[in-house]
Amino acid sequence: MKKLKLIFTLLMIILLLSCSEKEEIPDIDLEQIREKGKLVALTGYNAYSYFIYRGQPMGYEYELIKKFADHLGLELEITVVRDIDKMFEMLNAGEGDIIAYNLTVTLDRKEKVEFAHHHNLTNQVLVQRKPDNWQKLSKEQLADSLITNVVDLINDTIYVEKGSSYIERLNNLQEEIGGTFHIVEVEPEVSTEDLIEMVSVGKINCTVADENIALLYQGYYSNIDIQTEISLPQKIAWAVRKNSPKLLKELNRWIEDMRRKPEYATIYKKYFLSQSSIQRRMESEFLSIKGGKISRYDDLIKEHSKKINWDWRLVASVVYQESQFHPSAQSWAGARGLMQLMPAVVEQYNVTDPYDPYQSINAGTKYLNWLNKYWSDYIKDEEERIKFVLASYNCGFGHIIDARNLAEKYGSDPNVWFKNVEVWLLNKSKSKYYRDVVVRYGYCRGIETVNYVPDVLNRFDHYKKLIKS
Repeated sequence: MKKLKLIFTLLMIILLLSCSEKEEIPDIDLEQIREKGKLVALTGYNAYSYFIYRGQPMGYEYELIKKFADHLGLELEITVVRDIDKMFEMLNAGEGDIIAYNLTVTLDRKEKVEFAHHHNLTNQVLVQRKPDNWQKLSKEQLADSLITNVVDLINDTIYVEKGSSYIERLNNLQEEIGGTFHIVEVEPEVSTEDLIEMVSVGKINCTVADENIALLYQGYYSNIDIQTEISLPQKIAWAVRKNSPKLLKELNRWIEDMRRKPEYATIYKKYFLSQSSIQRRMESEFLSIKGGKISRYDDLIKEHSKKINWDWRLVASVVYQESQFHPSAQSWAGARGLMQLMPAVVEQYNVTDPYDPYQSINAGTKYLNWLNKYWSDYIKDEEERIKFVLASYNCGFGHIIDARNLAEKYGSDPNVWFKNVEVWLLNKSKSKYYRDVVVRYGYCRGIETVNYVPDVLNRFDHYKKLIKS
């Protein structure tokens, strides 16, 4: 009897432990997302979903999810996930609100998440390398040198991305053709795009990709063949948690509306169909997944950022915001060069040629450092202070002093930028406030600066995710 009780107790402990290990999906829907003020999107890092090109965050998924976040009136936070299985885990753990990625809809995945209306349909195709002399071969000769019938895959080896829908399809294909082949699941850090490149350079014989992705890379790797289909058309869609019905409903409504707009087709064409622009990006050293450079002035920016102990990627974001890295840029207000130096700054730092990249970055970083030292007497929190520095760089520190004075007078926190001092900078465009006794520097059209600060910081956040420090 005692033995039976002991066994029963052990079974209960095992049962309780197994239940405790099974994590519940957090109850997060549109209301909770609105409360936190931001939409967290999980996506991949590649040449079509999300990347940096010439200093600007880009990507098919990025552009669309940014528009959806704007539609909701929410800030967008991008989280890069390199493992597809991990995406589903993070979504259901509440670490993201939506998977904005090129996901194939499968029955297995539908048990884990709810898929939104599909963006498009695509087939899975075999990606294989053409023979070295393929350009000299006739169509018939080329066809004879390639796998054109899936039955010929028997006993072959196919490398695929771990966690991808290709594995399920290949397993089904073996049943259909009555034969087996070896499926190698590569580690998560090796993407489908990496595998396509490995096929092109001869490291592996073949892989599998969605046709829209394969077409994109065929424009860059001309020696790959993608003609052999291994699946029927499949839906490509984004996903949300199963307990987020309101988010799903709003997402579906937005997708249906977006798909009717010409803008939707334009975005798709830019990332998947325009071979010339795709090839230009793929060959550029300023594509983050290739060269990893933000601009041709990275070395200069790094050199001068180090002198003022700033993250060079933050300074690069300022330079992009000011001139998009065009050294000949000039504004209506008289600002000139890469860092749009105003005449007073040109004089202060003895700049002889504001269009010279070295002089511009040298003076611009020195001025940022001066502003940082000035505000350090008032704003002790370093992260908060940087917002005041950026705002001052854009519209002059005198206007920011006025905005702080107004904030203090009218009960806002003069040491906090967002929803506090920025509000009073906007109010400086109204006569009631720019004529206030605490204001010394008069009228200011504050909207540009109010947009400037988050634009620089958001771009910096993108740089931190994708560009090495």
